[in-house]
Amino acid sequence: MSEKSMSEKPGAAVLELPTAESVGGQRMVLNMGPQHPATHGVLRLVVELDGEVILSVRPEIGYLHTGIEKTCEAKFYQQVVPLTDRVNYLDPLSNNLCYCLAVEKLLNLEIPERAQWIRVLLTELSRLNSHLIWLGTHAMDIGALTVFLYTFREREEILRLFEAVAGQRMMTSYFRIGGLSMEPPLGWLHRVAAFIHGFPEKIDEYSNLLTGNPIFMNRLKGVGYLSAADAIALGVTGPPLRASGVDIDLRRDMPYSSYEKFQFQVPTSTVGDTWARYEVRLVEMRESTKIVQQTLDGMPGGPVKADAPKIVLPGREKMKTQMEALIHHFKIVTEGFNVPAGEVYQGIECGHGQMGYYVVSDGTAKPYRVHMRYPSFATLQAVETMCKGRLIADLVAVVGSIDIVLGEIDR
Repeated sequence: MSEKSMSEKPGAAVLELPTAESVGGQRMVLNMGPQHPATHGVLRLVVELDGEVILSVRPEIGYLHTGIEKTCEAKFYQQVVPLTDRVNYLDPLSNNLCYCLAVEKLLNLEIPERAQWIRVLLTELSRLNSHLIWLGTHAMDIGALTVFLYTFREREEILRLFEAVAGQRMMTSYFRIGGLSMEPPLGWLHRVAAFIHGFPEKIDEYSNLLTGNPIFMNRLKGVGYLSAADAIALGVTGPPLRASGVDIDLRRDMPYSSYEKFQFQVPTSTVGDTWARYEVRLVEMRESTKIVQQTLDGMPGGPVKADAPKIVLPGREKMKTQMEALIHHFKIVTEGFNVPAGEVYQGIECGHGQMGYYVVSDGTAKPYRVHMRYPSFATLQAVETMCKGRLIADLVAVVGSIDIVLGEIDR
């Protein structure tokens, strides 16, 4: 991305078109959804129109409500991990990480360095997975069908890496309170290295297909403008916030899991439109590639689980040969482990923005309260600000550009 394209002033953010009052008060209410493919989930948008001009947009949510936060209160702490990656099913490992970090704060656990680095590697692969899905579906929303096939080609390789390390393609549940579930299999890091070595060329392919495409550019540039002040006021985070000129990324500004040891740039733009959000995410994929390469180049040795036998499950071989390890395994599985009373909030930077877990412990083996702060819920509020005064056709491009997941919004 050139410096010029990242610093251009936004085009006309709102069309100067007649209002409903100026044409006799004729208005129409249109239901967009709840099954419309452009909404990236089961979302209903109640759109008020004056002809083709948007007067208001009201999101109607709740079609995917699962009660996951309440369910967490009935589970042992370690049993909550598989619930977390069902919320944002496009970036599951980031969910695992955020929850585990919160509980580890309450337990005051020291996580081995190797486990922290592998966590960074996997969450960056998960970010790439999320951005690839967004890019392919967003381009398809605009009418560029070929890009979807390209991005899902690389996504399939990432899912195979997840399957090899965790035994599951999507709902990985690989992280554990205290580290990882197990050491990655032999040769797995070499597979990651082979994939990441050729990935920058793939990003170039996406860019060649879209960045200079006049139809794609005309559909995105000057559409869905969101100022920095509005983005902050509405609680927007992640790529949409950085595309509006706010330079913040928790990986750099409030580092966790050894992120302070890695060198990467945080892409921003001052344009604030749908095109800027596309550009920012494209550069983010390049930076994630650099982080993964750094983890491979400097991967430390050592264990992948904390030395906490009453909290972390022992290895299978140890459990078969040591009676104490077998007892610990039995008690952790059947009774859980008590967490000191207290409350903690842990935030991380996931593919969609800032994710946070607020966990309250009453000293028992089950959390008293688990509240999940997901970026899509706040970002969805900004749709009306970005669309008011635009054409109904622009709504598809705007909703696609903010990259929402309805599992995050409804919970």
